[in-house]
Amino acid sequence: MTTLRQNGSLFTNIQNNIATIEFGHPASNSFPSELLDRLTKEFNKLSLNDEIVVIILKSEGEKAFCAGASFDELVAISNLEEGEKFFAGFANVINAMRTCSKLIVGRVQGKIVGGGVGLASACDYVLATEAASIKLSELTIGIGPFVIEPAVKRKIGLAALSELTLDATSWKNAYWAKEKGLYAKVFESIKELDDEVDVFAQKLASYNPSALAKMKKVLWQNTNNWDALLLERAKISGELVLSEFTKTALAKFSKK
Repeated sequence: MTTLRQNGSLFTNIQNNIATIEFGHPASNSFPSELLDRLTKEFNKLSLNDEIVVIILKSEGEKAFCAGASFDELVAISNLEEGEKFFAGFANVINAMRTCSKLIVGRVQGKIVGGGVGLASACDYVLATEAASIKLSELTIGIGPFVIEPAVKRKIGLAALSELTLDATSWKNAYWAKEKGLYAKVFESIKELDDEVDVFAQKLASYNPSALAKMKKVLWQNTNNWDALLLERAKISGELVLSEFTKTALAKFSKK
């Protein structure tokens, strides 16, 4: 399935029991609401497909993996309903990844910011290149990574989450992310990354699908409250994005 629109692109290729989802957007693979919604629906659909054993999540190009939320949409939010709905988009994707019956392998070729870190954290296994530095810069514009926090903390722990969140202007390199548990392996080049993603996905696809599905549930135990929790967090972000501090900060970025 291929969808090409102004609000980004989404392409899914299914081969040898492996589904590869590739998302893209001209603004460093950032996510407008429509693309978040389409990605959520894609995970939900693939979860029900008995022919699929493993899902690979990747983004297009060789630069940024994901720049997080669409800046244009953030600036355009004018009321609480719009704000809550926008941030709920990330909540819905993470919950779709969490409840998906298939194991999800993240293929990260470049930098990740904000909500993109949440997507990587919601993958069950992530392979990355040396260029895949991460940053949670939300505090610099007066909001915070509230929606993605449960997923990120589950992967890297509270201490690393605090460091990443509070030092909001600094990039953490790929080896820091590996040391903290976000990445399983880090490679020097995209070719090495793609080779390993291919080999690893094929290995997983050769295993007992029932065992993998049960293992997925075990890995995500004690997260059933996330359906409500992440939407509550979306409301917090929706309120903060309307604050005078955030509106001023976003206006400054718009002028750059």
